[in-house]
Amino acid sequence: MKTVAPVLRAILAAASLLALPAAWAQTTAWPERPVKLINPFPAGGASDTLTRIMADELQKRLGQSFVVENRTGASGNIGMEAGAKAPPDGYTIMSATIGTLSINQHLYLQRMPYDPEPMTPVSTFWANCNVVMVPSQHNPSRTLGEFLTWAKAQPKGLTYGSSGVGTTPHLAGELFHLRTGIRTTHVPTRGGPQTVALLLAGNIDFVIDNIASYAGFLTSGQVRPLAVTCPERWPNLPEVPTMAEAGMPDFVILSWGAMVAPAGTPAAIAEKMSRAMADVAADPAVQKRFLSAGARLTSSTPAETAAFVVRERKRWGEVVRLSGTKID
Repeated sequence: MKTVAPVLRAILAAASLLALPAAWAQTTAWPERPVKLINPFPAGGASDTLTRIMADELQKRLGQSFVVENRTGASGNIGMEAGAKAPPDGYTIMSATIGTLSINQHLYLQRMPYDPEPMTPVSTFWANCNVVMVPSQHNPSRTLGEFLTWAKAQPKGLTYGSSGVGTTPHLAGELFHLRTGIRTTHVPTRGGPQTVALLLAGNIDFVIDNIASYAGFLTSGQVRPLAVTCPERWPNLPEVPTMAEAGMPDFVILSWGAMVAPAGTPAAIAEKMSRAMADVAADPAVQKRFLSAGARLTSSTPAETAAFVVRERKRWGEVVRLSGTKID
């Protein structure tokens, strides 16, 4: 009996070695058919636009179609849940965001329909700067310092808008309150256009929102930018200082997007897709397309993506906790 176990172990080891080439071939041959990219946000929005650009570029480099499917609702939770439940074979990828990977789990508590933590990271692919903006016709402030002085003189505090509870513009406003002590009231809307309309009419005092939604109004002068929340000045707004330059350090807020796959997706597939996305990110023509859409093109390895998401999850979890924001 003592000799049977070693013999059996040797047979099993040989069998596993024989299986390795088949498994390796399966992952390295990927993709052998079209890949579904689930975008959990509406068609035509910033996330959708950037996802579709990336889908086109991945098709060129990997030789298969990357088909974008919009599965919207519940701040991205519906689409992410659908993706999380898909087979982990590399043929369903999710175009996730800061909200769906690092914020929603702190907001929805008992109603969170998926767990983002075990998902397979692939790569980040865009980052979008936020801007502190005021309506030019309704606010005299031309610098962040002037705005803070003006704000402290308002007996009822300030109102600010966002496209919904738990979005980065909403939490940026909460962080602004926490950092300055200025009383603020959040005015959630049904989307970016309604928020813009309220700002232009002077019905809200300020926003800390993404550049893309306000580009035309910034150009026309109807909206005045006071500072950007990037670590450095934004290429399309070179004259606008960063928050640090304007006197408020450690106020860096970036919206961002990343590709992730269902938990259990082979690492070789994630790495192959990540390398293709890095190749896209090195293309100056695609960089220009992303910038014109209001975002910077980025890339990262699966390991770098995982570490980044964890850092963001911890950071925004603390902001949500301090603000008391939740969605039951």
